[in-house]
This record gives sequence, structure tokens and C-alpha cells, in this order.
Amino acid sequence: MKKILLLILLFIVNHAAKANPYEHLYTNLPFDMPRLSIPRFPDNKVDITEFGGVGDGIHLNTGAFKQAIDALAAKGGGVLIVPSGIWFTGPIELKSNINLHLKDRAIILFSPDKDLYPLVETSFEGLDTRRCQSPISGKNLTNIAITGSGAIDGNGHFWRPLKKQKVTESFWRKTVASGGVLKRDDYWMPSAQYLHGDTISDMNVPRHFTTEEEWKSVRDFLRPVMVSFQQCENIYLQGVIFQNSPAWNIHPLMCENVIIDGIQVRNPSYAQNGDGLDLESCKNVIVTNSSFDVGDDGICIKSGKDEDGRKRGIPCENIIVDNCTVFKGHGGFVVGSEMSGGVRNIAVSNCQFLGTDVGLRFKSKRGRGGVVEKIFISNISMIDIATEPIHFNLYYGGKSVVEDLEDGTKIISQQNLPPVNETTPTFKDIIIKNVYCSNANKAMYFYGLPEHNIKNLRIEDFVVHSNQGAEILESENIILKNISIYPKKGAAIQFGNVRNVVVDGLQTRTEPDTVITVSGSKTDNVLIKAKYDYNQIKLSKGLTKGKVKLVKQ
Repeated sequence: MKKILLLILLFIVNHAAKANPYEHLYTNLPFDMPRLSIPRFPDNKVDITEFGGVGDGIHLNTGAFKQAIDALAAKGGGVLIVPSGIWFTGPIELKSNINLHLKDRAIILFSPDKDLYPLVETSFEGLDTRRCQSPISGKNLTNIAITGSGAIDGNGHFWRPLKKQKVTESFWRKTVASGGVLKRDDYWMPSAQYLHGDTISDMNVPRHFTTEEEWKSVRDFLRPVMVSFQQCENIYLQGVIFQNSPAWNIHPLMCENVIIDGIQVRNPSYAQNGDGLDLESCKNVIVTNSSFDVGDDGICIKSGKDEDGRKRGIPCENIIVDNCTVFKGHGGFVVGSEMSGGVRNIAVSNCQFLGTDVGLRFKSKRGRGGVVEKIFISNISMIDIATEPIHFNLYYGGKSVVEDLEDGTKIISQQNLPPVNETTPTFKDIIIKNVYCSNANKAMYFYGLPEHNIKNLRIEDFVVHSNQGAEILESENIILKNISIYPKKGAAIQFGNVRNVVVDGLQTRTEPDTVITVSGSKTDNVLIKAKYDYNQIKLSKGLTKGKVKLVKQ
């Protein structure tokens, strides 16, 4: 009887796994989230060649893609097959119930002719604005997919600016010789129109334009994200390579029920604003079995910027990221800096970051507002991290962490602190467990706002080998449990203006003179449970042992 019951149980489990290959991702998930399933499409199939498509890398297939998609949509949807070849085209607009399926060795290559990409209403970097139409786009759609084993190339180098320090001397000379203009000796831009747009914009978004002529005067500057889905439901991206985007690579905006499985996202390391995946104000998302090798943030969670984001008021929530790899780029897994609509219920597990600037990166600044909460991260491995494996910066200014480090940027605390209101960002209720990092510059970096600290963070089972120890500033309700920090020099942890901190188990270099330093006039209630002596805990002037307690283990 027991054997029969076991066989029945195994049958049920195997059947459930086949019915939903993502069921295992919900095991012990620390928040409620609907089960997502792969969208199904009608049996209708058409081949791009049936509509005059030619895959020779020269023929422009914009019309063929449109006719094929329209024909499928008229039948109620189905699969658009792109066979092997190079399919040169202008922008592709998907429709509901369409699966764009790339066969092996099929490459969709987007034309660099900017006249093919009209200006459209959209959002970029969290602000409502206009940009050139994305190479692949869809709005207010249901059931859409890009699947297969081919590649999609956005020809992004025709759109992007270039910084000299990011490339070799020969590459730089070749780029400058191709045309364009220099903003400064080490910063090339594709055209004078691009330079004009850069000059008058708020970072990458022009503000206060009122006429069509003004927008057209900076058209070259308004480079699009490569894949833009807005307010769509039931999205499936599987198997395909997405590379060389003009700006961000994949940007689902205000979408629900998104599955991303087994894709590769690639941009050159020098790609300006070359993010891999930006999930913005999305709900119910699975990202799994995928790799990101890009020039900016790898996997990024956003929800709008400043007043535009707060007015939209749509958080990014219910996100599962599992079994992904990020190479290079500014951050492996990133939240912000555009997070004004809030971020919550995020689970990140079983990922590896290889050579990113930062591993787990959380960034914002005064003026953003928004609440980031209920983030659960576990089982992360990292190597060769240029700055920190875990990084919180509430003074983000638009530069990468490495650029800030190279510039020697200093954050100066204000004496007259601003009031806490809707424009003040909140980061709280974050659990990070089982993180291993070999070769980082600094073990950890937390810098909250003095008027509104980072709070309720738990870091557990964390091992890092770094040049410097951890630096934790303007933070409260912090638990560090089973922490191993091995800096080449200095203390393992520096605390500054922290409250309600518990260090429960710390391993570091063999018997250093100073294990932990504690400073700050606002510091209070720091409990250290470790094997070290009080003379290895350095307190700044004015701090007493009543505020910093040691329990020797």
C-alpha cells in the first residue's frame, strides 16, 4: 500500500511539474503570488517569406513583418516563423495573441535609419516623455511572445554616445573618424543634434518642450529601448538572444504576468544606458535561467521617477528572479534609482554575478519618494566585484558606483535636514542570506539618509574577501548574523550613526588590532556577540560602553 501511495504521489508531482514548469519557484516563497503559466497561442502559423520577406541582410522587411502580423491577427493570432537568415527591418509592432518565433540561426537586425522610427509617447528613466519608436513594441496587448533560438540585434552603436575611457584607443579613433561630434575630448556623440539634445536635457530626458519642432530638433538624441511592452498581459520571452540595444534592452512597463526564461541579453561593456532588463511598475513576473552581459545594470527593478512615478502610483511587485547570471555591468540585481511608485515582494535566489561593478545594488535619492520593502535574497555567488557585493546608496547622483569611486565623490551630511514627506525614499524590511563573494573592493556599503534611515535589514551567512571592510552608516534595526569579512586592511566593520544593531557571530582576519569601529553622535544600542575583546572594538570620542555592548562568545 505504501508503495502504491508513493507512486501516486510521484505521478502527481511529475504531472504538476510538466503542467507548470515554474511550480518549484513557489516553494517557500515568502509572499503570495499567483501561479504564472506560459501563454497559449492558436494553431495558425505563417512564415515571414510568405509575405515577401527576404533574409539576405539587405532587403528591408518592415512591410513583410507588418503584413504577416496583421494576417495572423485577423485569424485570431498564432505563430510568426522567422527562418534562418538575416532579416533586416525597421520597427516591428506586435499584436495580441502573436508569438514571434525565431528559428535557429535567424537574426532580426534593425535598420540604423532613424527616419524609420517615428517619435511616440512613452516613458524613459521613469519620466513621461517622447522617444523614437522601439525596434520591437506592443501596447495594451494580451498574450504575446518572442521565442526560439535566434537573435535580435538593435544596431545600437548607431544610436549611442561613447566615452573614451571605456574602449581601446584604436576603437576610439575609428569611432571619432566615422563622423559625429565631441562633447569634450573624451566624450563622442553621434551627431550635432544628439549633442544639442544632451545639452538641454534632464539627464536623458528633455523637459518643458511644447512644440513638435522642439522634439524633432533632438530626434537623434531620443534613442529608444529595444523591446518596449506597455500595459500588456501574459508576456513570454524564451530562448532568444537580445543584443546591441540603442538604450535599455528589454523594458516591460506596467505589465502583468511576465515570464522570461532562458534568454541571453547582451550589450557591449561600453554601452551607455545599456541596461539588460528593466521591469518597471510590473506585477507578477518570473525571470529564470537567463544571462545578462551588458554595459549598465543587469536586472533592474523600477517604478517611475519623482513626481511622475508618484503620480502613476504603480509599484513593481511580485517578482521572482532565479538561476540567472550577470556578467560585467554596473549592477547584478538592482533596485532603483527610479522607484517612486514603490517596490515590494521580490525574491532573488540562486544567481551569480561575475565582474559586475556592484552585486546587489539599491539606489535612490531625496526627491524620489517611494517605498522599497519585502525584498528576499538568497544563495548568491559573486567574484571580482569592483566595489561592493551589497550596496545601499540614498545619495545616488546618476553615476555608476565605479565612476563615483574614481571621481572621489564625497557625500556631505546636511546640518539642516529636510522634513520626511512623500518625496523621501524608504528602504526597509530586506533579508539577504547565503551570499559569497571573492575579491571585492569593500565588503558592504550602506548609506541611508540621516533624516530617514535604511531600516530593518538582516544579513545572514555572508562571506566576503575584500580590500576594505564593511561601512554601515545612517541605518537602524540591522542584524548581521554569521558574517565573515576578510579585508586586506582595516577593520571588518565600520559603523556610523547606527541604532539598534546586532552583530551575532563575526569572523575576520586573524587577531587584528581593531575588528569594529563605531562612531556617530546618534549611534545607540549596538550589541556585538563575537569572540573578540573590548580593546578590539574602537569607539569614537563621546561613545560609551553603554551604547555599544560586547558579549564575548
